[in-house]
Amino acid sequence: MNIDLHNHTKRCKHADGECEEYIQAAIVCGIDIFGFADHAPMKFDERYRMDIDEVESYIDEVSHLREIYKDKIDIRVGFEVDYIHKKEYLIEPKVLNSDVDYLIGSVHFLNNWGFDNEEFLGVYKNVDINKIWIEYLDSIANMAQSGYFDIVGHFDLLKIFNNKPHKELQKYIINALESIKDNNMVIEINTAGLRKMIKEIYPSYDILQLVHKMEIPITFSSDAHNPTQVGFMKDSALNLAKKIGFNKVVSFKKREREIYDF
Repeated sequence: MNIDLHNHTKRCKHADGECEEYIQAAIVCGIDIFGFADHAPMKFDERYRMDIDEVESYIDEVSHLREIYKDKIDIRVGFEVDYIHKKEYLIEPKVLNSDVDYLIGSVHFLNNWGFDNEEFLGVYKNVDINKIWIEYLDSIANMAQSGYFDIVGHFDLLKIFNNKPHKELQKYIINALESIKDNNMVIEINTAGLRKMIKEIYPSYDILQLVHKMEIPITFSSDAHNPTQVGFMKDSALNLAKKIGFNKVVSFKKREREIYDF
C-alpha cells in the first residue's frame, strides 16, 4: 500500500499547481491513498496559509475530485495545522471541527520565529541551538498533549538548516515521543527534508529507530508544494522504514485510523 498524506495546494500561497494535477501525478507514481493537507487558516503569518473563508471550498474541491477519480485512486482531505506553544488560541475552531479525514499538527514557529523560513535564517546566529531544540521538542510534546491532531508533521524539522540535535538532547526527544505515543498519534516519514539543506528525511534514522522501538505508528508524506514533488523519493522512505523494521502504515478516514501492510 502506497500512502502519501501530506500535500499542499495553491491556496496556501506558496505552492503551485492545480489539485487535479497533484492527483494525476500521484496516479502516475502508483500512490494508492493520496491526501491533501494544506496549511490551515490562522490569524498569524497569513502570507503562507489559506484564508478562513476558503475552508469549505477547499474541502468541497477535494471531495469533488475524490468522486471523479475514485476508480483510480483514493483521495483524502485534511489540514496541516500550526501549533504554537502558549498561542493555542490562534487555532481556528472551524478547522478543528471541519469535516476532514485527518489533522496534521506541525511546529513551524517558536513564539514568532518561523525557524524553517529562510527569511529568518539570521536568527540562528543569536541563539543557543541546544536551548532552541529543547523549546522545540517541548512544543512537540505539548502539541501531542493538546489532543487536537492525528499525525505529527516532520518531527525534527528544526534540523532543516543542518542544526541536528546533539546526543545530550536524547531525553527530550524521548519525552516528545512518549507524549505522541500516550496521545495515540502517528508520525509521518516525510521526504521533504531531502529537498532541503539538511538532505535527510524527517525524522532521522536514529529517531525512527526509537519510534519503532516505542511502537508508534507511521505514515508517509512527500509534503509536495508542486505536482512534480508528489511521491518524491517515496521508495527511499519505504526502504528506510523496512530496514528499521516497520511493516504497517496508517491512513485516516473521517478521523478514524486505517492500518495497512506494506
